[in-house]
Amino acid sequence: MLDESDAPALVGDEDDGLKRSITGRLLYFYVLGDVLGSGIYVLIGLVAAAVGGAFWIAFAVGITIATITGLAYAELVTKFPQAAGAALYVNKAFGNRALTFLITVCMLSASFAAAGSLATGFSHYFSEVWDLPPALLVTLVFILILAVVNFIGITESVVANMVMTFVEIAGLVIVVIIGIVYVAQGKADFGTLAQLDTGDQSPVFAIIAGVALAFFAMTGFENAANVAEETVEPSRTFPRALIGGMVTAGLIYVVVAATAALVVPVGTLAKSDAALLEVVKAGVLPVPVGVMTILFAVIAMTAITNTTLVAVVTQSRILYGMSREDVVPGVFGRIHANRRSPWVALSFAAAVVCGLLVVGAALNRAGVGVDVVERLALVTVVFTLFIYALVIVSALKLRGEEEREDVYHAPTVLLWVGILGNILLLGYVVIDDPGSLIWCAGLLALGGMLFVAELLFGRSGARSKNSGEPSEPDPTQEA
Repeated sequence: MLDESDAPALVGDEDDGLKRSITGRLLYFYVLGDVLGSGIYVLIGLVAAAVGGAFWIAFAVGITIATITGLAYAELVTKFPQAAGAALYVNKAFGNRALTFLITVCMLSASFAAAGSLATGFSHYFSEVWDLPPALLVTLVFILILAVVNFIGITESVVANMVMTFVEIAGLVIVVIIGIVYVAQGKADFGTLAQLDTGDQSPVFAIIAGVALAFFAMTGFENAANVAEETVEPSRTFPRALIGGMVTAGLIYVVVAATAALVVPVGTLAKSDAALLEVVKAGVLPVPVGVMTILFAVIAMTAITNTTLVAVVTQSRILYGMSREDVVPGVFGRIHANRRSPWVALSFAAAVVCGLLVVGAALNRAGVGVDVVERLALVTVVFTLFIYALVIVSALKLRGEEEREDVYHAPTVLLWVGILGNILLLGYVVIDDPGSLIWCAGLLALGGMLFVAELLFGRSGARSKNSGEPSEPDPTQEA
């Protein structure tokens, strides 16, 4: 635990801090929209390829492990309702600058990779509407537009998130309606839902492989922790909004996955870059397939935009929050004078995500053959599983500190189950796909540059030059 004299002033409701304007209802839809958009619309085909017709099980197991992790986040947010999320909790629990920085970089890297994967998924659906622009151009413009939206303001971003959540839910309702009609026509083979197309692989490992991919779909919930400082009455609203959003998303995932498996052959789902679109193209509803295809593609793009917008918010808030904790250079703590947005952090984050997309495109042109969606999704999973396990450990270690009547307490037994589940999944992903570690190493190296910059030029460097005497943190600079 850091001494109070060493810790920078915490950000609360002061005039120079972030604006507290997110209600419990907005936060619920923020969580729901973030979780829903990332997996169902982008990765469902990859999960089907890993497991077979019973791939709904992978979503059910993934959401269970993620929800247990969410309990730890809910406890920590009610204790420390500040921006920065996991990095802040590890800092509070261990007081180790190197470990705190590692978690900060891992969280940032996971968010960068997730945004890149989602942007690529967006381009796949976009091509169904207009296939003229190059996919790379579509992804780059997509990320830059979202950065501008976030610059305009957090309230506007969250309201846009809520509106897009309703749109993406409407798309999933269409899929479920197609499934209901298909079943009513007597065409459904429910035996498909129990099929495990594992090849030479054990069914258990096939499901674990599916869970590892499906887990990417569950990773959105932790983004909400990074807007805790901007949430109204976080101790009361955060646990309900977080867990409620995750449980709702989990139920929707299972129903939609089962519907897709019943309506479309699993092999078709596995080969598609836009798998849910295959359900619409099945022509079950009495509506022209061409019209439904374009409508659903627009809905899917809205859903992916929703999740990616949250990722953009998360990246900037992590950089902003940890600049206040002296972990990354203080320049990331600069807030725009009029918009009250962390504009430097936003610009840097957008540049990194665009860089990942360019690298992926360059490797494909060089003949390496990288599936950018799958590759960046697995990179996200590697980072997040490590983070989740350490966050749960932090929650257990911080028991007894900052205890108040309004602090939520997660069941201890479930937290230990969560640690085990995250570690087992992490081990499987690393062993099964060691290539993902190369991308992880690249992102960690970028983070190492930030660490060196803070040591040499930041406030921590200034303290070391003054015989170890702590200095007062500089006030947040405004543009």
